[in-house]
Amino acid sequence: MTWIVRVALDRPYTFLVLAIVILIFGPMAAMRTPTDIFPTIGIPVVGAVLQYGGLSPSDMAGRMVTPYERIVPTAVSDIEHIESQSIAGNGVIKIFFQPGVNIATATTQVVGASQFIIRQMPPGTQPPFVINYNASTVPVLQLALSSKTLSEQQILDLAQNTLRSGLVSVPGASFPAPYGGKARQIQIDLDPRAMQAHHVSATDVQTAIGNQTQIIPAGNVKIGSYQYVVKLNNAADSVDGLNNMPIKTVDGATVLMRDVAHVRDGS
Repeated sequence: MTWIVRVALDRPYTFLVLAIVILIFGPMAAMRTPTDIFPTIGIPVVGAVLQYGGLSPSDMAGRMVTPYERIVPTAVSDIEHIESQSIAGNGVIKIFFQPGVNIATATTQVVGASQFIIRQMPPGTQPPFVINYNASTVPVLQLALSSKTLSEQQILDLAQNTLRSGLVSVPGASFPAPYGGKARQIQIDLDPRAMQAHHVSATDVQTAIGNQTQIIPAGNVKIGSYQYVVKLNNAADSVDGLNNMPIKTVDGATVLMRDVAHVRDGS
């Protein structure tokens, strides 16, 4: 290595200029170099998330995830292999494609196949959430919510509709749907003894709700120089309104919802 010293002594200006170049361009290169935990991996992957509240992992795997895995290869081309995971109320399917596939076309095929598959799943199944998945993508932040005053469904509702919508404006960030908690739903608890006493069946309750929950545009009416928007009372706007909903008339008496059931803001 003594030859480097001799060259430096013979050509001092050359090494001085080289040192200045390194001093200037070194920090610039370090600042512009992209940094990540893992390098970018060019494996085309499309993820699909199935959701069905209250379904056990075994039922999720047998009734939703397995049929999805069985039908997708018949409608989507260039699939390399499929991986899946089933948990309570959720099923995550990762579809790996052959290298070089057009990921936009693959995503379109998965979305189209998903619309057909949900017809063969349990009633009320919603279309899966489909997203392009990068094999080198890892979560950088995990946020957990808890409260001593709010219920589980209120926390989930706050995370889904308030917190998540406020964070999506962060440049380059992607936020999945919150996991855990209880989905907020209006529950109707039927009393079998009260229903028998009032000669009311579960079908009568279901029919009454369907007939008296009609979302119909009413338009407007012009009276004098003013124009008013007309609002119809064709749907209950509160839990108390549902409890006061008439079910049927029995022996000249009107049976209300509160006579045979209890409506609550639950999950």
